[in-house]
Amino acid sequence: MKKILFIAFIALAATFEMNAQQYKVITSVESIVPNGLGRSRIVNALEDKDYREYTSVQTEEDNTRNKSKRGDIRVKNFEETKLLNFYNLGGIRFQNIAANDALITSMINSMIADGWELAFVNSAVESEGGKGDGQGIFITRYIFRK
Repeated sequence: MKKILFIAFIALAATFEMNAQQYKVITSVESIVPNGLGRSRIVNALEDKDYREYTSVQTEEDNTRNKSKRGDIRVKNFEETKLLNFYNLGGIRFQNIAANDALITSMINSMIADGWELAFVNSAVESEGGKGDGQGIFITRYIFRK
């Protein structure tokens, strides 16, 4: 009987442990603007936001729009780690890419040391759109869980 209760307790505790996961998103933005004119950073929000406070539900009967103010949505407490741009005046700079890799690796290793697991990585590029555009970023979201 004691064994059955012990096994049931362990199974119940494991269920609670599995359901109590939390996630953390950290974003790196790396400039791909020619001539090294862009800005590159790792950004980590240090405060939580509840998306429900800024969400409205549209129905046929009630199509009231969300009236949240942008200033209320903004996170004012965050870490910003400087990264190097992919380009300088001479073109693509591989030393800068290696330096960024070292900083991002340090950030990931720090998160893992703090008990987080790197669960997902999503990347996207918005590159220069033609003559005179001069815009471009390489963005990566690192999604951690514990």
